[in-house]
Amino acid sequence: MVAVESTRRRPADPPGSSDLDTIPKLLLHHAATRPDRPAMREKNFGIWQSWSWRQVRDEVARLAAGFAALGLGRGDKLAVIGDNRPRLYWSMVAAQALGAVPVPIYQDAVAGEIEFVLDHAEVRFAVAEDQEQVDKLLEIKARCPRLERIFYDDPRGLRNYRQPFLASLTAVQAAGAERVAAAPDFFAAQAAQGKGADPASFYYTSGTTGQPKGVILSFDNILATARAAIAFEGLTEREEALAYLPMAWVGDNMFSVGQAYCAGFCVSCPESAATVMQDLREIGPTYFFAPPRIWESILTTVTIRMEDASAPKRRLYNSFIALARRVGPRLLNGEPVSLGEQLRYRLGELLVYGPLKNTLGMSRIRLAYTAGEAIGPDTFMFYRSLGINIKQLYGSTEASVFVTIQPDREVRPDTVGRPVAGVELKVSEAGEVMFRGPGVFQEYYKNPEATREAKSADGWVHTGDAGYLDERGQLKIVDRAKDVGRLADGTLFAPKYLENKLKFFAAIREAVAFGHGRDYAAVFVNIDLGAVGNWAERQGLAYTSYSELAAKPEVHDLIRGHIETVNRELARDPVLAGSQIRRFLILRKELDADDGELTRTRKVRRRFIAEKYAPLVEALYGDAGACEIETEVKFEDGRTGRLRATIAIADAAVFPRAQDAAAAAPLRKAG
Repeated sequence: MVAVESTRRRPADPPGSSDLDTIPKLLLHHAATRPDRPAMREKNFGIWQSWSWRQVRDEVARLAAGFAALGLGRGDKLAVIGDNRPRLYWSMVAAQALGAVPVPIYQDAVAGEIEFVLDHAEVRFAVAEDQEQVDKLLEIKARCPRLERIFYDDPRGLRNYRQPFLASLTAVQAAGAERVAAAPDFFAAQAAQGKGADPASFYYTSGTTGQPKGVILSFDNILATARAAIAFEGLTEREEALAYLPMAWVGDNMFSVGQAYCAGFCVSCPESAATVMQDLREIGPTYFFAPPRIWESILTTVTIRMEDASAPKRRLYNSFIALARRVGPRLLNGEPVSLGEQLRYRLGELLVYGPLKNTLGMSRIRLAYTAGEAIGPDTFMFYRSLGINIKQLYGSTEASVFVTIQPDREVRPDTVGRPVAGVELKVSEAGEVMFRGPGVFQEYYKNPEATREAKSADGWVHTGDAGYLDERGQLKIVDRAKDVGRLADGTLFAPKYLENKLKFFAAIREAVAFGHGRDYAAVFVNIDLGAVGNWAERQGLAYTSYSELAAKPEVHDLIRGHIETVNRELARDPVLAGSQIRRFLILRKELDADDGELTRTRKVRRRFIAEKYAPLVEALYGDAGACEIETEVKFEDGRTGRLRATIAIADAAVFPRAQDAAAAAPLRKAG
């Protein structure tokens, strides 16, 4: 068993930090020490509105007083559901000041998923962003007897809703203002009662293998982890961040609340999910997080635009990007680069890289992260080649996010970094990565058996990930331990690695690999409608829907070419050469969280897909060139329907292992 502990010095605590052990106390601290600095922004109707730390304190104080007047108290649960909105964040902090526990829920969750969380967490009050979320709550309220009150932020469409338990947050704040006027110290007195060991929030896991589990994180968990990561990266109150990822994801809480309240920097909320990229350009954040699917989507957009550009522009772009791939990552890592390459790279910065980063809203990024799923190495290095300091981190909800971070000048695509201060890592005899540290969760709510399975008595947490520590002490994650397998001939089969290699191509949005116990590897593919649709238009291919486009023989040829490119690369890998992809199919529908195929964080539910599409999986390992399939799909309005299709099964070429080809070369020459 191998173990390692971070050797970095623990971060120096700010003056009086021993007293700043909860988020409401930190809010009061910033309102007193930097009252006029911006704390939060929101874009509404095309206009950015800002709130200073003092203004945020006043907004939260009125909410807390209003909630208290309506009966919210210590130990109660407050559900929060909606897109990133200042008053939703403030509602969470207001609840924490009263000793209540916020329970954020994914905004795209269907009514049944929301019902499970409300019932399991014993929620009394719920805050909804708008009419859409209110309607979901009203649909299930009769089945959630503990749910007493529902509050909403955006009043549009709710004018004629007359339920006595329904009220606006504006009304809550108005009632709170009266209480604050009568007792100006109410908020501070309530906040003072909180302790670091108190539950700060519940975060429900994505549920890749069953029902979600409620992870209880204390203020000590969140704030100790936030401070360690701030010290690791040297974050300050001058950072600018964009809050656009689901509030129900623990990472958003860490970046938009935990670290923002510890360091005192400003967080901005976009106008809508549809305007995130435009809002990103306008804000120009210095600190940015995106999961791999976002980085992949941005790269796909860039690729599509360059394919539509004129021939001279394409040649200029391709030439300088090739240079950037050779030089950019070395420059970021402080490695030696010849003067000639440096000068050419600076010219590329002027002509290509700078304008591209400005278009993407990434000109000011000092630090960017990716995590959640493994990112394709080519995608990762593309951004670093542009001079964007993107790093991989490794963590989980049970760790309060951060376990490892890549140190500056030691960033490589195949590792996820070193442990942050106070975190210990070890790799079990079975190859499973384990950790313990100050961010380790308290327990799974009402699930002691799962808690015992995940966390040992001395605090070590089982991650379920297979990995190892390399010669530099950096962690390498191979795959989910339960997903790593062997082909029938004993060849290592790492499905996530294959999937990420495929998803580098703009045409492939999602891939699901199969092969454990089989004779060869095979994949399901989801095409990217935007990228492939753009390609089809240039080819003169007419189509009316995703399903029709996915069935085109020309699209199969396109995807086959990408798979064979991956196979050529695998042939050079002595460990994975035997896991080249021999057969594939293109699904006629996109994998969807509403259909249970993805989690709300867009992780593939591999086992569920294998069971749901069992006939297709078997067809991949047979001789048939097509397979009939019928499956149920769920529409956005909650209705269900049946999808029937004939799915073509296609072959892809595989290539000799590099060492086999080298051994055969003299024989070919002699012949």
